[in-house]
Amino acid sequence: QDQFNLGLDPEKAQEFHDETLPKEAHKQAHFCSMCGPSFCSMKITQDVREFAARQGIAEDQALERGMQEKAVEFVAAGAEIYRKV
Repeated sequence: QDQFNLGLDPEKAQEFHDETLPKEAHKQAHFCSMCGPSFCSMKITQDVREFAARQGIAEDQALERGMQEKAVEFVAAGAEIYRKV
């Protein structure tokens, strides 16, 4: 909701958002329809904060740990940037 309130026309922004998301649950989601949940910087930031709190570590440590885990995952999957799906 905060993102809509930052807009020049919050009501119109909310209308456009709701038109692009057919399910009611999606309209209440904590991500916008532009990037979706997998690439939303606001959601990723919140996920990192929650992960850090659960682990009892600082946010920068959570980021470092996450990057290390993703690096291992990337290498295990073949270390290819482009791959056929």
